[in-house]
Amino acid sequence: MIDESDYEISLEKVKKRAVSGVAILTARTFLLNAISFLAQGLLWLFIEPSDFGVFILVSATINFLSYFADIGLGAALIQKKEKPKDEDFKTVFLVQEFLVILVCLAILAFSPVIAKINSLSSDAVMLLYALTAAFFLASLKNIPSIILERKLEFAKFVLPQVLENVVYNITLVYFAWRGYGITSFTYAVLLRGVVGVVAIYAVQPWKPGLAFSKESLRNLLRFGVPYQVNNLLATVKDDAMTIVLGSIIGSFGLGILGTAQKLVQYPLRFFMDNVTKVAFPAFSRMQDDKKTLAKSLTRSVFFVSSLVFPSLVGLVVVFPTIMEVIPKYKKWELAYIPVIILSVNAVIASVTTQLTNLLNSIGDIKLTMKFMVMWTILTWFLVPAAAYKWGVNGASVGYMAVGASSFLVFVASKRRVDWSIYESVVRPIIASLIMGFLVFVFLRLIPQNLTSLVSAIALGAVLYVTILYLLVGKSLLLDVKKIVESILRKSL
Repeated sequence: MIDESDYEISLEKVKKRAVSGVAILTARTFLLNAISFLAQGLLWLFIEPSDFGVFILVSATINFLSYFADIGLGAALIQKKEKPKDEDFKTVFLVQEFLVILVCLAILAFSPVIAKINSLSSDAVMLLYALTAAFFLASLKNIPSIILERKLEFAKFVLPQVLENVVYNITLVYFAWRGYGITSFTYAVLLRGVVGVVAIYAVQPWKPGLAFSKESLRNLLRFGVPYQVNNLLATVKDDAMTIVLGSIIGSFGLGILGTAQKLVQYPLRFFMDNVTKVAFPAFSRMQDDKKTLAKSLTRSVFFVSSLVFPSLVGLVVVFPTIMEVIPKYKKWELAYIPVIILSVNAVIASVTTQLTNLLNSIGDIKLTMKFMVMWTILTWFLVPAAAYKWGVNGASVGYMAVGASSFLVFVASKRRVDWSIYESVVRPIIASLIMGFLVFVFLRLIPQNLTSLVSAIALGAVLYVTILYLLVGKSLLLDVKKIVESILRKSL
């Protein structure tokens, strides 16, 4: 049995754990993404764009089908105001595993059809099977993860995620280096799945059990179904669109577009995901205190913006130098224009994601569902048409046009919570653009080599921090101090 009082905490603890949660997750993510970025950099040396495109296509297929194994029950447990009971957890576990098994069986049964439609090789089909097995293993981690999120004990996520990340990337790069191509992904996802399950149960023990409570399921579905409808729309908008794009621009084009998307998403994965993961349960507990909620939203958006914006601007500025310094990366130079275009989309997404997260946390799930309907329709209308006419660059423009519609989310969130757009968004944008311009000029004045690349990155970091400090003032140093102190407390 679960001690139900173990994961119910006061608002004061929510505030403290939210700050420390963001701090420890950010520190952890620097490590994880440093490993991932290094591994991806090596992978791009050893693998061809077409192979990377096949991996993206197969992964999107699994992600699309796996949607049907979730009806939002996990998110409903996290958002629930009252204390979840043991039967709530076991009911969710039973329902989710039943759906997961059905989806896995369906994938196996229809794998010949999937392979034929997408022209998959035998190695790609094995990857499809491996991703299916990994999907099942990932479902076993749901309840322990939910318990940790309700307690806001995000530091405990570190060990499982570090182990998964290290195992996956070492395996992937090793086999790619050995010339295994697509099969490298097969071995990597299987090992990651096994390690992840063992690790999460080690840090958050939970004895799997089966129970079925109609009342519990009915209450959870009230939030879960609208939440999952949003996920369906996101799945159709993203993963289903990836499958369609594969048929328009081919595996090579998909590999180029996927590389550009991955590059611009690194800053989001570094910084935004951590805040979002903490913010949803934290905002859910603050939903009755609008003043605290507004202040917390402003600070969380500023935190993400002040890190994501300069990272994206810096990426755009130094990308040509990277291609020049490392000749083996020349095969990816077609990704530069998509990187520029998609960086604009990533800037918008870094803020919009937090705002929709806010709306979800205060129970305004129907509004976010309307936004998702709008984005899905725009995506399916604009992206394929632009891709058909202008290829990879056209698809990128289509995504950027869809992102531009997100100004409506700013309006809606501002009406509900009086957060400061100037403090959280405008100042980081100004600092980032000034830094980008100065680094661009610097790179035009010196020879293009590894030394100039490292120097440009270092100069950009110093310039940005200095400019942001001039715009923000001493409060910037106080925020950094709080974050460092939170990391140190969690480390001791």
